[in-house]
Amino acid sequence: MSIYRPEFEAALRLFARISEAMAMRGLSRPVLVGGAAVEFYSASAMMTGDFDLCSPIQVELEEEMQRHGFVRPSGPGKLTRGWIHPNLKLGFEIVGSVPMDGNIAKDRLALVDYFAVGDAFVIVSVEDLIADRMGQYTSGTAADRLDQARALFALHPELDLDYLDRRIHEETMGDHGIEALQKR
Repeated sequence: MSIYRPEFEAALRLFARISEAMAMRGLSRPVLVGGAAVEFYSASAMMTGDFDLCSPIQVELEEEMQRHGFVRPSGPGKLTRGWIHPNLKLGFEIVGSVPMDGNIAKDRLALVDYFAVGDAFVIVSVEDLIADRMGQYTSGTAADRLDQARALFALHPELDLDYLDRRIHEETMGDHGIEALQKR
């Protein structure tokens, strides 16, 4: 039995297949960031409406997405930055060429073979994801991100606390540190 909601797991499986196809072509795998990474690390306790991806080779990634059935919505009132798959209830969007504006080292990215079938994908570390949520919270544009950061912090007792504290300070321009996650 899966720990994820069915729609998310179906999208995650497709993302893993696309990621593996990119690797088979000798290309870098896209990196899962944003709300889908939050849903992954929270086992669907916090849900997303889309998959945000980072890739320095957007054209090739979009080609692979099209090979796997994705289409770009068109027409009045349609989201034109993202991609949809007719069988999924989640959109996919390439939001950057590198995760977190390049503020994280490649060795902090995790290669995950969740389905144990060889279709692995890359995801931002939970520490960097928490720091990103704190940065968004601090910007004043996303008040709910503090709750997300605190929930992820509580769900992952194995965190590298020194790294996390440093990354939170970086993402919040020094306004917050790890203590913000411990307050209630």
